[in-house]
Amino acid sequence: MSFIPPQRTLLGPGPSDISQRVLEAMARPTIGHLDPEFCKLMDEIKELLRYAFQTKNSLTFPISAPGSAGMEACFLNLVEPGDEVIVCKNGVFGARMLENVERAGGKGILVESDWGRAVSPIKLEEALEKNPKAKIVAFVHAETSTGALSDAETLAKISREFNCLTIVDAVTSLAGNPLLVDEWQLDAVYSGTQKCLSAPPGLSPVTFNQKAIEKIKSRKEKCRSWFLDLSLVMAYWSDDGKRSYHHTAPVNSLYALHESLLMLKEEGLENSWDRHQVNHLKLRAGLEELGLEYIVPEGERLPQLNSVSIPNPADDLKIRNQLLSQFSLEIGGGLGPLAGKIWRIGLMGQSSSEKNIELCLNALKKSL
Repeated sequence: MSFIPPQRTLLGPGPSDISQRVLEAMARPTIGHLDPEFCKLMDEIKELLRYAFQTKNSLTFPISAPGSAGMEACFLNLVEPGDEVIVCKNGVFGARMLENVERAGGKGILVESDWGRAVSPIKLEEALEKNPKAKIVAFVHAETSTGALSDAETLAKISREFNCLTIVDAVTSLAGNPLLVDEWQLDAVYSGTQKCLSAPPGLSPVTFNQKAIEKIKSRKEKCRSWFLDLSLVMAYWSDDGKRSYHHTAPVNSLYALHESLLMLKEEGLENSWDRHQVNHLKLRAGLEELGLEYIVPEGERLPQLNSVSIPNPADDLKIRNQLLSQFSLEIGGGLGPLAGKIWRIGLMGQSSSEKNIELCLNALKKSL
C-alpha cells in the first residue's frame, strides 16, 4: 500500500515544516539533468543561494546530498594529508568536524568550549599562537546540538591574522540569523536545506571563495572522495554554460529548493532574520512562564533553536511521545552528554510562526 504520512508540526532541530508551495514545486514533471531548461534553473539556484549566503562567490551551489556531505566536501577538498587544522568543539558537530579532519589525513588540534556556550575567541587565539603551522580553522556557527550561536565574524578575523582558511558549519544559521559570508570573509561554508530554508532534506548548499578554490586547485594529491571532488563537481555547476556530466542531479529536490529560495527572496533576508528573532522572544516568554530554563546564556542563543532543561520529575521520552501522539507535535531531545537532560525546540523557516508557538506552549503545559 502507498505510504500516507501523518500530518505533523515539526518543532525539533530539523527538518522543519515545508510549505505547500514548495511541496507542489517538488511534484512538477521531471526533466533531464542536462536539459537546457534545467541548466537555466541551476543558474537561478546559484544566484539565489548567493543572496542567502550574502556572497558573490562563483562557486556557490547545492551538493546533491545532505548537510553532512557538505561538511565532508569542505574537509576532503581543503584538508590535505599532514595539514594541521584547528577544530573548535562546543557540541556534537564540532566533534564531527574533527572526525572529518582525521579521515582526510589531517592533524586535528582541538579547541574545546563548554556545551551550551559559544566558541571562545580567546581559546582559539591561544591555540593558533601555540600551533603556528596550522592552515585551517573549523568551527560551527550555529551548534544544533545545544542551540549556541558563535561569533563567526570574530573567529574568522582571528583566523586570518594567523593566515588560516576557515571552514564554517552554517547548517542551522543560514536564513535564520545574520550570516554575511563576504563581509566576514568566510572561506568555505556549508549548510543544509531542511532547517531555516524549509526545503526537503537531502541537499547541502555550499560556498567557496577564491582563496579556498586556489587551495583546492593546488592540492598535491586527489581528493579522497570521487563524488565530492570539487575539481570535478565544479565542471557540472560551472557558469560558462558548458556543463560536463558528473552525476544525475536530484531534479525534483532542486525544484523544491529553488521555490524555497524564491520565498526567502520575496520575504527578504533581513525580514527572515527578524521573524526568527521576534518569534524566539515570544516562545522564550512562554517557556519561562512554564518554569523551563535555557541552557545557553542570553546573547549566545540561537533564535531558531531553543534548548531548555527538562524539569524534574518530567520523563523526557514520555513527554515527547505524548506530544507526538496527542498533539502531532515533534520537539527534539538532547544529544551526547545532554541526552535526557534537555529539549530542543526549533522555530526554523516555515515552522517559525505564532500559531506554532501557541501550539507548542499549550501542548507542553498540558503534558507537564
